[in-house]
Amino acid sequence: MLETKTERVCGCAHDPATFAARVEQSCARDGVQLTPLRRRVLDIFSGSAGPLGAYAILEALSRREGKQVAPPTVYRTLDFLLEHGFVHKIESLNAYAPCEHLGHAHHGMLAVCDACGRSEEIEDEAVMRAIAATAAGSGFMPRTVMVEAKGLCRRCAEREAGATAHHRNPGVASSTSAPSGSRK
Repeated sequence: MLETKTERVCGCAHDPATFAARVEQSCARDGVQLTPLRRRVLDIFSGSAGPLGAYAILEALSRREGKQVAPPTVYRTLDFLLEHGFVHKIESLNAYAPCEHLGHAHHGMLAVCDACGRSEEIEDEAVMRAIAATAAGSGFMPRTVMVEAKGLCRRCAEREAGATAHHRNPGVASSTSAPSGSRK
């Protein structure tokens, strides 16, 4: 189930349920054409709890359209969304995730959870400066930088930590302090 809770990552309000509407506003403001097909693909992203591959988008779009949609149609739409910074491609998964920071420079890190599949976009100027300095030291001038990190999101890490604690001491309530008055 898609959560619609607003998350604060870099000071931006990111609400997956309003992603398509925010992209639509951005297109109108910038004079970029958002076709009905592109809008439907954005709606598919808005309804997803995690990154989507092109064929998952193709299947969802075909179901919505009630007919088979050709793969080039989806790839052209994804190219448009990438070109305008509305989605990021997660190379390691061959999947796409909505950009959480519309209107920002698209340099940063995508943290991808191995357990639930969700991704989070993180911006850190110090890390980006370090990458740029390292690249410059070798004579390379990066145009874009997107680092991918795989691991566990906060929610899944907490769930895993709770499960581990429960398996070590089943039936025992966890406590962080000893009962008052007890000394050993």
